[in-house]
Amino acid sequence: MRRLQQECPCGSTATYDACCGRLHRQAARAATALELMRSRYAAYAVGDLDHVFRTWHPRTRPDDLEPDPSLTWTGLEVLGSGEDWVEFVASYSRGGVAGQRHERSLFEQRGGRWVYVGEAP
Repeated sequence: MRRLQQECPCGSTATYDACCGRLHRQAARAATALELMRSRYAAYAVGDLDHVFRTWHPRTRPDDLEPDPSLTWTGLEVLGSGEDWVEFVASYSRGGVAGQRHERSLFEQRGGRWVYVGEAP
C-alpha cells in the first residue's frame, strides 16, 4: 500500500497510484504510446512483469518473462516521441554497476489498446 502514495517510477510528478499504478491494475488503458511506454518502464521498476507481458504484441513477445533480482531500474528520460514511437534512456543498476538502455520503441494499436511491438531497427 505504501508504494501507491510514492512518486511514480516513470518520472512523472504524480503518485504511482494516480499514474502507472492504475494501468498496472487494469483500471485504465494507456491513451498514447508514450503513456504505455512509461507504464512498462514503471512495471519493470516495481516488478509487475504481468503488465509488461500483457502490453507486448503477441507477435513479438517472448514466451515468458523472468525477473532479474540483480537489476534495479533507477530512472527514465524520454528523449522524444511520436504517435507510435518513443525514444528513451532507462537507467539501472546491476550488482552495484550503473548502466543505461537507450531504445527507440515502436508501438501499435491492437483491439483498441496500445501494445509494444519492439525496438526500431
